[in-house]
Amino acid sequence: MERLGLEEAELCTILDADPIEILSGALDHRPELAILLAMTAEVEANVAAGVLPRWLRTSGPEGRPVDLLLARDFEGFETALETLTRRGFVIGG
Repeated sequence: MERLGLEEAELCTILDADPIEILSGALDHRPELAILLAMTAEVEANVAAGVLPRWLRTSGPEGRPVDLLLARDFEGFETALETLTRRGFVIGG
């Protein structure tokens, strides 16, 4: 996921899939990827270029967003995105 600056292994963990499934498009029947893309597209349109990858690995009120994704806590990640939209990218606040 270039938008978030995810590594291949991270994406596999988040989607609970192996690289072959991702590359072959075998995940089309699962909603996680489409939902993740939709949620981040909306935020990406409202923040400066390059903010999402930096934000993903920076600790905020909900913790590090990448850790939420790796734990497959999509609800927590959505909350973190809402905080980013509301507050902007704040470090240490």
